[in-house]
Amino acid sequence: MLESIQSPQDLHKLDYNQLTALAQEIRDKIIATVTHTGGHLGANLGVVELTIALHSVLNSPEDKIIWDVGHQCYPHKLLTNRYHKFDTLRQFGGISGFPVPEESPHDIFRVGHSSTSISAALGIAKARDLNGEDFNVVAVIGDGALTGGMAFEALNHAGQLGIDLVVFLNDNAMSIAKNVGALSNYLNKIRLDPALHKARAELENFIKKIPAIGGSVSRLGSSLKDAVKSLLPGQLFEELGFSYFGPFDGHNIRQLQRALRDGIKRGGPVLIHAITQKGKGFIPAEKNPVQYHGLGPNYGNSGHENENDQSVSFSAVFGTTLVELARSEPKITAITAAMPDGTGLTEFANTFPERFFDVGIAEQHALTFAAGLAVQGMRPVVAIYSTFLQRGYDQILHDICLQDLPVVLAVDRSGIVGEDGPTHHGVFDLSYLSHMPNLILLAPRNGAELEAMLKWALAQDHPVAIRYPRRETKVDSSLVFDPTRMIDSEILVEGADCVILAVGTLAHTAVEAAALLQPDITCRVVNMRLLKPIHGKDLDHLAQGTDLVFTLEDNVAAGGFGSSVAKFYAAAGQKRVVTFGYPDQFIPQGRIDELHDLYGLTPAKIADAIRQHLHAHLEYRRS
Repeated sequence: MLESIQSPQDLHKLDYNQLTALAQEIRDKIIATVTHTGGHLGANLGVVELTIALHSVLNSPEDKIIWDVGHQCYPHKLLTNRYHKFDTLRQFGGISGFPVPEESPHDIFRVGHSSTSISAALGIAKARDLNGEDFNVVAVIGDGALTGGMAFEALNHAGQLGIDLVVFLNDNAMSIAKNVGALSNYLNKIRLDPALHKARAELENFIKKIPAIGGSVSRLGSSLKDAVKSLLPGQLFEELGFSYFGPFDGHNIRQLQRALRDGIKRGGPVLIHAITQKGKGFIPAEKNPVQYHGLGPNYGNSGHENENDQSVSFSAVFGTTLVELARSEPKITAITAAMPDGTGLTEFANTFPERFFDVGIAEQHALTFAAGLAVQGMRPVVAIYSTFLQRGYDQILHDICLQDLPVVLAVDRSGIVGEDGPTHHGVFDLSYLSHMPNLILLAPRNGAELEAMLKWALAQDHPVAIRYPRRETKVDSSLVFDPTRMIDSEILVEGADCVILAVGTLAHTAVEAAALLQPDITCRVVNMRLLKPIHGKDLDHLAQGTDLVFTLEDNVAAGGFGSSVAKFYAAAGQKRVVTFGYPDQFIPQGRIDELHDLYGLTPAKIADAIRQHLHAHLEYRRS
């Protein structure tokens, strides 16, 4: 049946039993595909019935569905004429794992980060009204995304405007990890008591019967109404100006269809609360929703990833090191924004629960919360992926750097991250961090350097950011940096014809490129380690004997490390600088090796480019 669906309108012709059978086909297709290509599994399995209900009632793309985060859009893609392309999911040149308007008119808003859907949907709905148009707008947001402050800003504004808008709350008690915070506790009260839905209907009928008469009886009636309403589930949303419907079984298509039709009929801002199970229909994902949130390629139905047991991720090195340092320093605290597992902080959370803080999907709060801890003498370490850290730009600049507070930023997933694509590549952090006063910026090339840098950073009285990639490394040596001095660079290969100043793990790439150039060309390779501040004397020393300097970074070239180096040498009028990095564009999805090859960041392509530049430079000097 799924293979024959050409558009969402085909669902309008199906009865309940056919829609239920379709749900199973969608699950089977997602499981078969994602365990091969990699991708988000649990979230997509949890919204199958919800997606079917939406498309069987609405008329997409005339009616607009806006997905929050977008990592749960696979059922939507299968129902919007992308079944035959689904095997290319997240592959280079294939369909994206997130909504992409250029890919389909049914993908209304491009997204990959959390808590944006209600704001976007409200803007679309308001534009509809201003243009005199008539269509429905539905935002689908998870309870995890609802922990982000932007979602509440949008709820507040929507309640004020009072326009027709439906918000579907997909409540599975999870973001990537288990949800935290007072809002989660509030939803738990609703979620765990099925009698509340029936009670709400009965209490609403009771309220309607309270007489609206004058005098003290009227005041009594008003007070009684308020008191009774406070007992109803969803009152938080009612106070924000929304009509609350629910909670409903998020896997009951008929219930969801009815709720959506009733919500549209009610008009104004409506919130429909659907309780779903992350990983629904796939027992391993149901039992372990954290592990099965996202899978790497060729995961296999056995649930065991193919990994090299001899190496470990940078994230794991960071987490283990932080635990060891915290054993002897009680002022060290760790903060993450809903990603304790991904950032390597699970062991810290278990070992020092009173010093670990998962603030939910709230990067801005995480950073200013860290600043507050630092003001009172604590040593906060904030671990956030590079692509999500940019959501807290002002908090880093204004709340941390301006006050020169000793906060350590563990910038995980820097550089290209692979198949998640442009919403998740961490290729901008060097550009948005390198111009912030007081901030020290470091990049380790291996696990040993990350260990030593973290220890060094926690001894500083200034903010320090350490950026490292999503890849494996080894800790096969012990390294110590003097906390009373700035960290020095390291010359890995000596050479006289040119020099490569390399950032982080790309130092290994630079060494390989230098080897390919020998014996005709000798190239000095430098592992920079310290990216900011850059001191002129250091650059003079590192490029001594040559006037051709190459920089190599896993960041956009615009405003990155190479820009800082070029600016210094241009002022001195001494060197010619060539930067290897990413162009001024968003980088597509694909395997890391594919993307490095595409943008000339493999050893062979770097070596070829250096030969060409050296030849052109020699010709120029002769002329």
